[in-house]
Amino acid sequence: MSALGRPHLHLREAGSTNEHARGLAAAGAPHGTLVTASSQSAGRGRQGRSWEAPAGSSLLMSLVLREPSDLLPLAAGVAVAQACGPQAQVKWPNDVVVVVEGGGLRKLAGILAEGRPQEGWAVLGIGLNVAVELDELPPELQATAATLGLEPADVPAVRERVLAELDAALALGDAELLEAWRERDALLGREVDAGHVAGIAAGVDGAGRLVLELAEGGQTAVDAGEVHLRGVG
Repeated sequence: MSALGRPHLHLREAGSTNEHARGLAAAGAPHGTLVTASSQSAGRGRQGRSWEAPAGSSLLMSLVLREPSDLLPLAAGVAVAQACGPQAQVKWPNDVVVVVEGGGLRKLAGILAEGRPQEGWAVLGIGLNVAVELDELPPELQATAATLGLEPADVPAVRERVLAELDAALALGDAELLEAWRERDALLGREVDAGHVAGIAAGVDGAGRLVLELAEGGQTAVDAGEVHLRGVG
């Protein structure tokens, strides 16, 4: 059993599990404190997006982590992908996806790490579609979402797998973690647009930044922002 996940606060409904966990972290909650919810009304993803899912269909969790690594987002992506199975890949930095016909990517899980480095803690939020029926999602999400296709009763077991895999990923050295991430890289060799720059994704560097090979030659590294595939329907 993972050392993470205790103490565990479960809420039938929450605005945001990350908000609850941030409050606990600021109040001194120990490393590994877990907040889960059956549903949430104000779940947040990266870039300020919302995270929506029917009640009871998803793993909705946030962890308090003390003295987190700078590579925490990548460790989380590796852990969740490992828990989801061999079909799961990671879209930089930590969206967990599956590749569909035509080369497109559908999102299984979203991960949001928020922290107070000056106070030595971070909160790691994970939303994973365990038993989501895609036709129950808002229309704009149906074409981009994926699900494990399990039952609501499977959510606790999936949670324990995620916690165990996260425990293992956080114990890896940086080089081992980056290698594990590269084995799940969904963007490698693909043409991508990173907002201010476009190129061919060439993995990550030692700091976990996305490396792009540029059309005019040379490389650049992207350390933040949204990345989109180009030319994939």
